[in-house]
Amino acid sequence: MSIKIKQAKAEDSAFLAQMILQSSRAGKKDGLFDLLFATNDNKIILQRLEELTQTTAKSHCHFSNFLIAELDGKSIGTLCSYEPRISNRESFIKALTEIGFTDESEALEVMYICDFHLNNRTLVLDFMEELEGFRDVGVLKALMQKSLLTARLKGYRIAQTMIEIGSLESELFYKKMGFTTIEQKECALYKEKFGRIGMSLMSIEF
Repeated sequence: MSIKIKQAKAEDSAFLAQMILQSSRAGKKDGLFDLLFATNDNKIILQRLEELTQTTAKSHCHFSNFLIAELDGKSIGTLCSYEPRISNRESFIKALTEIGFTDESEALEVMYICDFHLNNRTLVLDFMEELEGFRDVGVLKALMQKSLLTARLKGYRIAQTMIEIGSLESELFYKKMGFTTIEQKECALYKEKFGRIGMSLMSIEF
């Protein structure tokens, strides 16, 4: 059995939605999209996320930003990589507008309150997830290696990711891949909504 890495397509949107929701919750009762769509109903959130991956506006949730890991033809993991000059707050708001979402004030404030100033020459990684039952088969490592190789061919030399402070498993994985923590932000509003004190920015040169 070998892991195959492929570029995501529009028809992968249902799986991408599942992985985006799993990533946003990260062990919490509520994640960003529960807050954004004002519901804990998985069916509703997953439907909205599917729509969000296919908008004309290329937000960080757009399917074209994703790699998918497959094993025996089954999708088992994802990794998103995007350019902050293209997939930014403005494109995300445009994408939300496309799917008919308008009341984003508080949710977006929470989303961006712990944000970092990102260099437009840096590639940003997000939504690194794998299905339960595939934790020890090298899914995330394969996705990361493919993503960084592709980024290098595009001329990138620095990749960064943002994780919640206290996400020890994610932090350990990124450190094993060569990332280092370069900045942290503690945010009272983020802690109030999600029970996590803030975000860490991790970076790698490759």
